[in-house]
Amino acid sequence: MEFSDTNLPKLKGCGAKPLQFKMMVPHKMEMVLISILTYLCLVAPVHQAQLPSATVSDLSFKNMDFAMNLYRKISAYHDKNIFFSPLSISNSFAALLMASNGVTHEEILTVLNLKSLQRDDQPDLIPELFQLLNENITQNGSLKLDQGMAFFTRQDFELEKTFEDKMKTFFDANIKTVDFADTEMTINVINEYVKQKTGDKVTEMISNLDENTQLLLINTIFFLGAWKMPFNPDLTINSPFYINNYNIVQVPTMFIEDKFYTMRDDHLGAQVLKLPYQEGVSMLIVLPNKGIDYTLIDDEISAKKFLSWIKKLVKTKLEVNLPKFKMERSYSLHTLLPDMGMRSVFSNSANLTRFSKNSGLRVSEVLHKAAIEVDETGTTAGAATAIGITPYSLPRTFTINRPFFFFIYNDDTNCLLFMGRVIDPTKI
Repeated sequence: MEFSDTNLPKLKGCGAKPLQFKMMVPHKMEMVLISILTYLCLVAPVHQAQLPSATVSDLSFKNMDFAMNLYRKISAYHDKNIFFSPLSISNSFAALLMASNGVTHEEILTVLNLKSLQRDDQPDLIPELFQLLNENITQNGSLKLDQGMAFFTRQDFELEKTFEDKMKTFFDANIKTVDFADTEMTINVINEYVKQKTGDKVTEMISNLDENTQLLLINTIFFLGAWKMPFNPDLTINSPFYINNYNIVQVPTMFIEDKFYTMRDDHLGAQVLKLPYQEGVSMLIVLPNKGIDYTLIDDEISAKKFLSWIKKLVKTKLEVNLPKFKMERSYSLHTLLPDMGMRSVFSNSANLTRFSKNSGLRVSEVLHKAAIEVDETGTTAGAATAIGITPYSLPRTFTINRPFFFFIYNDDTNCLLFMGRVIDPTKI
């Protein structure tokens, strides 16, 4: 298992042999993301804790800060492209939160940035809020954002009935029994499930499996949409993209002229552009000014900053030049989250007694896989201090020809669905 330059994992089919995404419908965008949590080995129990309560807006805000914290942890390992789904990861750990007790429960709450929202008298509000959030995102019925969660359990493994019921209620999760001793059969079953959930975009999620696995949790997310104002493919030309002062690559660059919402963050030294999709979802691009190192902006990105950008957007007629790009990324979150404070769940002291009374469970792996492709029709892939921030009528040209950040979010809830950065648009 690879960890990008260090220890980010690379699942089979990622990186060296990237997934191929094909346009199925004109002017459509597809996004596929998979996250896997594998529970192996043995642990010990502790007593029960309570879950937090908050509004959907609070949950979106807290989840956004968790996303930024995780982004910074990932970016500390390398200076390459990044892409992941905060919503998918949070959904997975919200499910795990219901299974945990004691220190394990508290650490998950803290790392997910939800501890301050905890209410002792409403233990189910966290999963309820995730349920409401997911429903709100797709409430108009036009947005194609399908999520799926499934537990693959050992045949003699007994889930706590309360936990099983809550999983089905709040996450519409499927509970499936498999024979982990028959690894070949189980791999086929899991890959077929992922293939169906991702519209055949991911045909091989895993290629090997430990026969001692007791439980596997798979979370999928599939996004289909289109630019509200598609780029004209006839206007796409090869243009230079400046990775840094020493490296320049030629990349197909799209062009469009229209009215877009934009603003300028003079304090941060960046320009911001909103590119809307048709179904209440938008991509927010943050482009550091010329001469500003993108790493200087890493530490400044937060939920408050993000919301302040959105609040200050002003509609302006612009010529936009955006490079086409696609990438696939896999992350071994169990190598990242302990440094963020989530330690016990990966150790022999893990407390998952609300999950099952079977002696000793711990999480051995958390694998997160994401893929994206941006072209003329959309994005294919199978998420406040106002100091120094002012509305600004940008120059007529918004040329994205150097490293930039992007965020795909729901307009109504500001929920961050996906986020990433592009350092080299020619690297998959």
